[in-house]
Parts: sequence; C-alpha cells; structure tokens
Amino acid sequence: MKLRTSISCKDCVRMGEKLCSKPAGKCGVERKRLRRNAYVPTRRMSDYGTQLKEKQKARLIYGVMERQFRNYVNKASKMDGVTGENLLSLLESRLDNVVFRLGFGRSRAHSRQIVSHGHFLVNGVKVDVPSFMVRQGDKVELSAKSKKSEMYKLIQSDEELSERSVPDWVKLDKSNVLGDIIAKPETDDMEIGIQTRLIIEYYSRR
Repeated sequence: MKLRTSISCKDCVRMGEKLCSKPAGKCGVERKRLRRNAYVPTRRMSDYGTQLKEKQKARLIYGVMERQFRNYVNKASKMDGVTGENLLSLLESRLDNVVFRLGFGRSRAHSRQIVSHGHFLVNGVKVDVPSFMVRQGDKVELSAKSKKSEMYKLIQSDEELSERSVPDWVKLDKSNVLGDIIAKPETDDMEIGIQTRLIIEYYSRR
C-alpha cells in the first residue's frame, strides 16, 4: 500500500484549520465555515486527543511518516536548547521544506517530488533525498540541466510562487534559482502555528 504524505482538504476539515497550499477560499475547511449550518463540535476534546491532533497536524504539514517523526522528536530531545524549538528547526531544515520555503515548489508535496527527481543541488552536489538536512552555510540551487527545462520556467513565471514570503533564515536569488541558508530556522518564521509543547507531551506519555 502506498503511503500518503501530502495534505488533502479532508485533512484540513478533520484538523479544523487550513493546512494545504490551496489559495484562500478554495480549501474545504474555509468553505465549510461559510455554510450557515456548518457542524460545530460541542464535546470537549481530552488532553490526549488535543496532543494527538497537534502531532498529526505537524506530520501532515511536513509530510513525515510516524517512525521518522518520532526519530525527529528523539533527536530534538538530545539537542541543546528547547526540545520543541529543536523539533521545528529539524523539520524546517529538511531539503523538501527548504525548496518549498524558497518558493521553488508549489507545495511541500510538490517540492518533495521535484527533489526526488534530482532537480536540486546542495553545495554543488545533486541530492535526491527529501529528508536531507541542510545546515547554515549551505547553498540550494536548481541544477544546470533543470534550468533548461520547464521547471525553471515554472519557478520564474508562477504568480503564486512569486508572492510567497521567504523566511529570514534563507537568502533568495530568484533569477538563478538559488538559496543560501544564512541562519538556523526559528519558530517565529513558521507560516503555520504548531504547538510543540503538546507534541512533546504526547510522546512523553508513551
């Protein structure tokens, strides 16, 4: 069975907030809110349920399977600093996420696909592993071969990609499809809020 790592509108509705990359007003959860008789749950969710939901939300956003996500949590707990902040830094440092955040991919799922197809270089070397961890000082760029393909035209002409804001921890050279990692990802740079405290509490129960 194929493992699904992309976000659908059903996921957004289930989580109660927009997580997918569809334009504003196009996501199912937003349309549902506009319905006059939209269902509003009245039963209070348990602490465990709230923690589980937040963990699932983070997994869906970054397209990470359970075992890999647990490994990130374990690694974050062994690093210096706040575990929750370390976790987000690890997730944001994935190559597929970096490609997305630079505006080279329409969604994280799309970015994961084009990374897997070998379109990008890290420090001049082709990397086709979406989970590859980039570090401060690394350079991520579209390969010379891919710059001659439709991929380059898409990145340069797509209005949605052009309008996406770039986080402070990367420096973008759009014309050359190049991004420099100039700092460590910070929680303030997240485009979707994730309550990491709930995630850490969820795994501390297990």
